Amino acid sequence: MAGKVKLSQDGSINFTKSDNIPTSQKKFRQSPEIEGFYRFVYENDLQKEAYDILTRIAMERKQAKGGKKKAAKK
Repeated sequence: MAGKVKLSQDGSINFTKSDNIPTSQKKFRQSPEIEGFYRFVYENDLQKEAYDILTRIAMERKQAKGGKKKAAKK
């Protein structure tokens, strides 16, 4: 497993990109990008903020998906 997350001078995160797309949830969670994100959140004590952001994104995606289904039924 990699060390700490690397931050640039401007505070952005330097993630490593993988070319292969994860095919399962377990592999998705273990991908370098997601591990780097989890590590960044944990090391900077941002668990509550990350949870709030991800919850909001999930709700917006669910609403958008629901809107598409309603439009398809009409």
